[in-house]
Amino acid sequence: MSIVPENPTPAYPGRRWQARHYPGTRSTCTRFRSELRSDLHALAGVPRSLREDIELCGSEAFANSVTHSRSQRPGGTVVRMLSTPIVMGRETTLRLSVIDEGPLNARPLCPPARSSIEEWEQSESGRGLLLIHQLASEWGTQRWTDPTSPAVSGTVLWAEFAYPTPATPNATAGTSTTCACGGGR
Repeated sequence: MSIVPENPTPAYPGRRWQARHYPGTRSTCTRFRSELRSDLHALAGVPRSLREDIELCGSEAFANSVTHSRSQRPGGTVVRMLSTPIVMGRETTLRLSVIDEGPLNARPLCPPARSSIEEWEQSESGRGLLLIHQLASEWGTQRWTDPTSPAVSGTVLWAEFAYPTPATPNATAGTSTTCACGGGR
């Protein structure tokens, strides 16, 4: 018997998936993306193209974490959080957060500067944050301190994606719907 619902469940304000912890290695990106895809599939009404955009942004955020943060060190980790903080009327907001163990150096997290358009077009990396900027409704970064160990500081890269809230039979009849899934997995 599976405790994971087989049918997608509706979004509701405050819904949170269980935080997922990953080793800070590049080879873990495939698992990260697969589990993100699975969690998004469990949410009713998210358009396929948006799920693909969220997967891509999540992969880019994870890759940044294991390339530019202390998460890449032996034993380092990256944490992924997913929630629907806002469901208002005709629009639902889905928030993806990727938390790493903080920068390797004191430089702020921002798209890298290039000396020319040609150099940027020919480079093999450096477009991840620009891609997130283009695909997310809103995004940003902030410092993060683990409440269990105030000395450990990291960086949260968060991105929000808005999409039309699907109409449900109860919602169109003027009654509210309640999700029995308990808010997460």
